[in-house]
Amino acid sequence: MSVSKIQHKVNHVALVVDCSGSMRPHQSQLIRVVDEFVAGLKAESDSLGHETRISLYSFDHQVENLVWDMDVKHLPSMRGLYQVNNGATALIEASLKSLDDLGHIWEQYGEHSFLQIVVTDGEENASGGDRRHDGDPAILGPWLDRIAATMSGLPGHWTSAILVPNSLAKRTAQNYGFPAGNIAIWDADSQKGVEEAIGTVRAAATSFLRGREQGMRGTKNLFAVGQDISVDEVRASLEPVPADKYRLLKVDKEIEIRPFVDSHPGVTYERGACYYQLGARAQVQQNKEVIVVEKDTDRAYTGDAARSLLFGTGVQGTVSVKAGNNPALEVYVQSRSVNRKLKPKTRLLIML
Repeated sequence: MSVSKIQHKVNHVALVVDCSGSMRPHQSQLIRVVDEFVAGLKAESDSLGHETRISLYSFDHQVENLVWDMDVKHLPSMRGLYQVNNGATALIEASLKSLDDLGHIWEQYGEHSFLQIVVTDGEENASGGDRRHDGDPAILGPWLDRIAATMSGLPGHWTSAILVPNSLAKRTAQNYGFPAGNIAIWDADSQKGVEEAIGTVRAAATSFLRGREQGMRGTKNLFAVGQDISVDEVRASLEPVPADKYRLLKVDKEIEIRPFVDSHPGVTYERGACYYQLGARAQVQQNKEVIVVEKDTDRAYTGDAARSLLFGTGVQGTVSVKAGNNPALEVYVQSRSVNRKLKPKTRLLIML
């Protein structure tokens, strides 16, 4: 006799956080925002009916597991767990250890997915020992080979992502094997940098969990928004904007926003009334409104729930995002700049 069974979704999330000496100014804030990140995972998992388990790692020249594959509902605060040290940065070793550890999880039952997110404010200089190697090929070379081989061999239901401090570190992360769409840059020098970084991570994790409902188990485009929502969700959650209250204008060439608007009859540039189409990565501040547009009908929707729908419940501060590939919807972000450069083959939405 055959017996039906529930194939429940199980998400294993590993957050791997730099604790080298340069992170000291961020220690207390990092603890708070990681706690908020975990709370967001719990809320989203509860709403979707998923089981989400989290592992936490910290690293300087040594890698330490702080929490192992624990249900997010039972995770204590990071306070008392995370401590900044005076060490260097074993970035590759930390990335590999967390992946290796997750590889020991039994997947026989349930539909499992794995998400690793690494947060660092520096570059690799200490994997493989207690001293800095500072790029010595004899020490660094084997580690480069190992991470490249590991990244290229990850199964399709594994996602590995990283936040880095600058464009040079982004190129280095790509050389390690992190997909370009799974790399985001955060401002490691600003007071709000850590909060914005975790906000970006939280939005990405929310998108990942929602994507699981669409059948996705892994992604190479983690730090993108809008790819995981449907027209039905938009219509149910957001408020339609009356058709006579906005216009959509095609952008044919790169041009500043103010002269572009003023060149069209019947409209005049007003600060805050223009919304650019989200494409490449942009910093979306907490006070910026967002609008979602149906591609087929050009119907626009907005409201207080728009940011939560796109970025996740409870995500605060600035998030670094780019547009995901959604065949039915476009995302527009409010601009208050008079000289924002509009990109060709996009559109601009103007509130009248």
